[in-house]
Amino acid sequence: MNKKRNLIMMAVACMLTLTVSAQQARQDIRLHVDYAGSNYVAYPGPQKKLTAAPRGYEPFYISHYGRHGSRFLIGTNDYDKPYNMLLKADSLGKLTPKGRDVLAKVKLIREEARLRDGELTPLGAEQHRGIAKRMYERFPEVFKGKTAVDARSTIVIRCILSMENELQQLASMNPQLQITHDASEHDMWYLNDSRSPYFRLRDNKETSQANNEFSRRHDNWNHLMTVLFADPDYAKTINAGSLARHLFTLASNVQSTELRHQLSLWDIFTEDEIYDFWQKENAGWYSYYGPNKTNNGAGMYTQSNLLRNIIATADTCITKVHPGATLRFGHEVCVMPLVCLLDLNHYGEPVDDLENLDDRGWNNYQIYPMGCNVQFVFYKPKKLSPNAGNVLVKVLLNEDEATLPVGTDQAPYYKWQDVRSYYLKKLDDYQAHYVK
Repeated sequence: MNKKRNLIMMAVACMLTLTVSAQQARQDIRLHVDYAGSNYVAYPGPQKKLTAAPRGYEPFYISHYGRHGSRFLIGTNDYDKPYNMLLKADSLGKLTPKGRDVLAKVKLIREEARLRDGELTPLGAEQHRGIAKRMYERFPEVFKGKTAVDARSTIVIRCILSMENELQQLASMNPQLQITHDASEHDMWYLNDSRSPYFRLRDNKETSQANNEFSRRHDNWNHLMTVLFADPDYAKTINAGSLARHLFTLASNVQSTELRHQLSLWDIFTEDEIYDFWQKENAGWYSYYGPNKTNNGAGMYTQSNLLRNIIATADTCITKVHPGATLRFGHEVCVMPLVCLLDLNHYGEPVDDLENLDDRGWNNYQIYPMGCNVQFVFYKPKKLSPNAGNVLVKVLLNEDEATLPVGTDQAPYYKWQDVRSYYLKKLDDYQAHYVK
């Protein structure tokens, strides 16, 4: 009897554990609705304290890739389409009082973004100054004296300005820094590689079909139409899905602008609508940038050149006594697959069913908010010159320590030699198998 009771209790415990796991993203979004914004989430900053370095070790080099900070939306469709659709309905007397309130808010959002297509917002600049300040304060040994800081950006203005804000912050904290910076097509092959052969492998019919079917199962905007439109028959004449998507995007990105201090659009959606919209975005990013089985995780390998550049540059820099920092600035379409390729915090582990992503903790807002970044922090023995055999490395995801799929007895610190060998083999094996 006792054995049977224990088995029942264990089963109940397992069910409760699964329930908590399955509800994690919903709970997070309920507490912080802006998390539903996926790649529009404003950078939250580090959430945990750092682990002290192993005895006798000190940081001496940082290798970094970061996304630009908060920005305005790209293109005018997300502003113009919902505004014009609501404006037309209002002219015909078809909006509810709440619908007219939404129209007024959309108008303000649209006016704020006028002629600022995809540009960095003031908050985006602030985010990067904060990232640089914390980097300097956390690892002062890396930035002491006349050390070198080499920064490269993609040729997109929001990335360039993100880079410049970080460099200005670092220079203000140590005017002796020897800073070089550039933004050129010359470096796009690794900063944002658009010619990777893995795009062809990624964008297959099976992936597209699975993602589209998942999206259709989670289409949820009927309630929203009743909030906006007083005439149900009129609501049936418009493209409800398009209007809902554009309004959700606007709601998501308000957090990145100065209007965040005075308005919100989240209240027009139910909790279920918000969660369903987020699930669709989460599944889409997993499908095309994560370890998706339908395309053999090819989306992750689009960042092969970036990872090889990080490794090759580190190989050169660790031969120097005081190499400083290598800073790279780009986009979330690089950070997301890089994180999965590195398998940071198990984000590179495949999930069998898109419906189970939340159950497995594959939640995009934890990977690639505006300003997201990956930092490789290298450590050497204090009394010795660095070499491939004595250097340790830890990796920070959004400034918090991350786990790597490499064996170590002193996590989050790993032997650079082991890390380097693991990832080069991973890249070589995949290339040999899939690129003919």
